Amino acid sequence: QTALRMRLKELAASRVRFGYRRLTVLLRREGWAVNAKRVYRIYKQEGLMIRTKLRKKIARRRPMIVEFANGPNQRWSMDFVAARFEDGRPFRILTVVDQFTRECVALRAKPRLNGTDVAEVMNEAVRERGNPLSITVDNGSEFAGKVMDAWSDIHQVQLAFIRPGKPTENAFIESFNGRLRDECLNTEIFRSMAEVRGKLGAWRYDYNHRRPHS
Repeated sequence: QTALRMRLKELAASRVRFGYRRLTVLLRREGWAVNAKRVYRIYKQEGLMIRTKLRKKIARRRPMIVEFANGPNQRWSMDFVAARFEDGRPFRILTVVDQFTRECVALRAKPRLNGTDVAEVMNEAVRERGNPLSITVDNGSEFAGKVMDAWSDIHQVQLAFIRPGKPTENAFIESFNGRLRDECLNTEIFRSMAEVRGKLGAWRYDYNHRRPHS
């Protein structure tokens, strides 16, 4: 029990935004014969609970009907995340996920990102994985401009634009961006763009290959 308690505290210290269920998965991978109830009991005794914000309940509107992917590499989602260096300078991150596997297809960080940057990232992703059928995006100028319009025409990829002011219609990327901010951006200090790219690359690999998913 003491050894388990110590290991749980070590994992919780290194995975500060993981709850007891994901920590249970990590313990089992290491060979510990434990169930979630036992881990939760120790987790609570040691005061390891993560703090979550209470969200206001709002009236639910009928969502847009979308065709869901039924296999990998069919439909992707894409968006931007804003962040800051330690000295307050801003930078942006382009995020791309596979809607079926939830895998992070790409993470690209720069002080500024435009349509040309987005097309370059998409070219790299397509070379690695092939063309998706569609990519769900918002109506930002980086996605709706001439560069991405030409790119989608050349590659025969549909850009599926959500309705203005309806981010929930791109829920896959919204969920991913929340995890990225919660588990990486809010827990790391960034002093340079090289450091940003290095930490994002490490987090992406961990997210795709090690992180327990729901």
